[in-house]
Order: sequence, then C-alpha cells, then structure tokens
Amino acid sequence: MLRHKICWIIATWFGPGLLPKAPGTWGSLSAIPFAYLISIYTCPYALLSSTVALFFIGMWVSDKIEESAQIKDPDFIVVDEVAGQWIALLPLPLLYNIYGPDLFFSISIPITVVAFITFRVFDIWKPWPVNFADKNFRGGFGIMFDDVIAGMYSLIVTSVLTVGVVMSF
Repeated sequence: MLRHKICWIIATWFGPGLLPKAPGTWGSLSAIPFAYLISIYTCPYALLSSTVALFFIGMWVSDKIEESAQIKDPDFIVVDEVAGQWIALLPLPLLYNIYGPDLFFSISIPITVVAFITFRVFDIWKPWPVNFADKNFRGGFGIMFDDVIAGMYSLIVTSVLTVGVVMSF
C-alpha cells in the first residue's frame, strides 16, 4: 500500500500531474526548482546522475501506475516530463560553477526559459525520433523514453545558448 502511494507521488511529481489542465506543462515547470537546487547545492555531475536515476525510477513507477490505472501513458504521469526537462537544463551546473552565486541567476534565467519552451515544443510536436519512440515503445520505458529524446533536442538548443553566453562574458 505504501509502495503504491510512493509510486503515485513520484509519477505525478508530488501533485502537478493531477492538475486538470496541461499536467505535462505543470510537470515541466515543477522540475525547474529541483534542477536549480541540485545544480547549486551538489557537485556538477549531480543533475546528470539524478536524471539517469529518475529515468529508471520513472520507468518503474510508470509501469506500476499504468498497470493499476489500466490506461496507456496516462496524462497524470509527469515524471517523464521532469526527466526530459532536467536533460534540457543540464547546462545549469556548468553555469553555476563558472559564474558562482552572484551572476548565476541572472545568466541562467534566459537559458531556463528557453529550455522550458523548447522542451515543451519538442514534447508536444514530437519530431522524429520522438514520435517513433512515442508510438513504438510501451510501458514505463515508452512513457519515459520519448521525453528523454525531446529533452535531448532541447539540450542541443540550451547548450548552444550556454556556449554563446559563456563566450560573451
């Protein structure tokens, strides 16, 4: 019983997945503060490690919730959006290490906005191979994997922007 509740908490990312309108967008937004906290208070590789761990945890909880709800890829599962959004935000620890707390927030805000918008666009639009993963992979892996690919597309954009910011300072 407790394990099932924990699965629901993780799958809905502490509740935003249960919101009636645009749960994926709320899930992505709710991922951002966690990415900032991980980027600021841990080592530079912690966000990447946390994302990998969340991918595997997300696969497991998504399998369990999809099975219990008897719905294929239910909208209320947003842990996949969290993992994808964290991938898009992977430049944050680098920025924090380069600029420290004084400049980090002012420099990271535009990158975060771009990461959020591009991730949502790629997640909704589903360009190839995001659409292929969405249609051809089932269960927890399928739920998570298309958002990972969308996150990687967004990471390309945010990485280019991050390089531009670093080069301009």
